[in-house]
Amino acid sequence: MILFFTVIICFITSFDSRILFNRYFGSFIKSAILVAIPFISWDIWFTAKGVWWFNTDYTLGIVIAGLPLEEWLFFIFIPFSCVFTYFCFDKFFKLGWLSALNNLIVFVSVIICSVMALLHYDKIYTLMTAIATIATLIYLHFIAQVDWIGKASLVFTILMLGFFPVNGVLTGTGIETPIVNYNPGDFLGIRILTIPIEDAVYGYTQFLLVLYFFKRFKHIDDESKK
Repeated sequence: MILFFTVIICFITSFDSRILFNRYFGSFIKSAILVAIPFISWDIWFTAKGVWWFNTDYTLGIVIAGLPLEEWLFFIFIPFSCVFTYFCFDKFFKLGWLSALNNLIVFVSVIICSVMALLHYDKIYTLMTAIATIATLIYLHFIAQVDWIGKASLVFTILMLGFFPVNGVLTGTGIETPIVNYNPGDFLGIRILTIPIEDAVYGYTQFLLVLYFFKRFKHIDDESKK
């Protein structure tokens, strides 16, 4: 139900003649699957180690490689809504000025994540999330030299309005027991309502990577249609 209501409005609106995001479904699917491969591998590993686990009372009961089917779908449905939102903001608003914030966002984020990784290297979720975020930002900013990190960061901040209710329910807000449970020894213990702060950083990194590959595949598709 959470996945359905997260994606349905974005999916239907994709066919609106003013948006036509449906033209890029192929580009999105390729980018989402490409990024999902390492993230699902990470998910399977953490589940096997007991870093987190799932309450199957709230799922269909179909488990693949230790993960509920819904967890697999999470890596398609949630990025879809995020990339669709970015696509709309990029289409209807002039946000190029945010490129001026790229350096600030990257340097501050890398410093904070580095400090967290050094201080809490014994907490595997915190450590892995920090390393993944650092590597992603360094690659995008210094190697790929993208100019949209500021724009993507603003959109992700706006997406937090949806992130809190969705992840809140998953982590126990409004229900008797959490759908996703975490080993207290493997993360900082800092929660936004019921949501571990690592979840927000994890989501940011996943969003940046899916968006990066989406833009690349979209460019290829656009060029082939000329």
